[in-house]
Amino acid sequence: MDITSLYNVTSGAVRQAEKSSPIGKQTLEKEDKSFQDIFRKAVDNINTTNSYLSDMENEEVKWMLGETENTHDLTIAINKAATALQYTVTVRDKLLESYKELLQMQI
Repeated sequence: MDITSLYNVTSGAVRQAEKSSPIGKQTLEKEDKSFQDIFRKAVDNINTTNSYLSDMENEEVKWMLGETENTHDLTIAINKAATALQYTVTVRDKLLESYKELLQMQI
């Protein structure tokens, strides 16, 4: 594919491509999200973050005990855990900020 054909892509063309692709159809069908779905995804995000943190601790213990000399796996586990934790904290901060904003609204 020649990249020059992508210069004049309009948002209408992108929407049409999204509607015609199987992945786009699934996305469009699931636009209406309930609070339960959003909450479930947030809990899944926390569980994933905890899993990454646990993996990191396991890799650190293995490395400290001399069971492994592979620092590559340790570095990957640390970076995954740090990124997931940073993302989770950012989402939490945004949710708290939104909640505080809702509390300050006058009815």
